[in-house]
Amino acid sequence: MQFAAHELFDLNELTMSCVNSITNMGYMLHHVQDPDFKKILERHFPLHVRDYNMKVEFLNKTQGAKKELPLLKEDRQITDAALQMAPPAPAVQPRTIVENMTDREMATAYLLTLKRAGREYAWAAMEMVNPEIRSFCQTAFMMSCSHAYDTWQYMASKGYYPVEQAQPADIAKIGAMYQVVPENQPQIQQYMANYQNPTAGNSGQLYQ
Repeated sequence: MQFAAHELFDLNELTMSCVNSITNMGYMLHHVQDPDFKKILERHFPLHVRDYNMKVEFLNKTQGAKKELPLLKEDRQITDAALQMAPPAPAVQPRTIVENMTDREMATAYLLTLKRAGREYAWAAMEMVNPEIRSFCQTAFMMSCSHAYDTWQYMASKGYYPVEQAQPADIAKIGAMYQVVPENQPQIQQYMANYQNPTAGNSGQLYQ
C-alpha cells in the first residue's frame, strides 16, 4: 500500500493513540466496580482491539487491512426527565497520589479519550489521500462517537456529567434568527436534476 508521507505519520499517531486506549481499558476492566460501567467497557473493548489491528495491517501489509470495523447501534438509555432527576455527584478534586482509580475517574478518562480520538479521526479523514484509509478513519470516527455516547449516558445517570436544559425563551430567540431555504426553487431543482447526487444511505441509518 502506497502512503503519502503525511498519511504515514498520521496513521502512526492514531496507532499510538490506540495503544494508549487499549492499555487503559485493560487496566479499567480489572479495577472497575460498577457492573454497568464494566458492561460498557466489555462491549467496547473488542472493537478497540479490531481498530488497532486494522491500523497495524495498514502499516505492514501492501494490500492494506482486510478486516472490517463494526459499529454498535446507538441506543438512548437515559431520558431527558432522568437527566434532570439525576442527583449531582459530590464535588471532585484531582488527586496527586493515586494507587487505584475510582469508577468516576476511569469513566472520565475513558470519555475524554474517546472525544480526543474522535477529533483526531475526523481531522485525519479530511487529510487522507488513500480512499481505504480515509474510509477507515470515517468509520473509526463514528465508532468513537458511538462509544462516547454510551459512556456519556452512564456518567450523566450517575451525576458525573450534569446537563442543563435550554430555556424555551432562549430556544425561541435563537431559532427565530434563521429561516428555511425553500428546496423546490428552480435553481436547486435544476442542480439536483443535472447531477443526480448519489446517496450512500438514508437518515434512518447509523452512518452513511
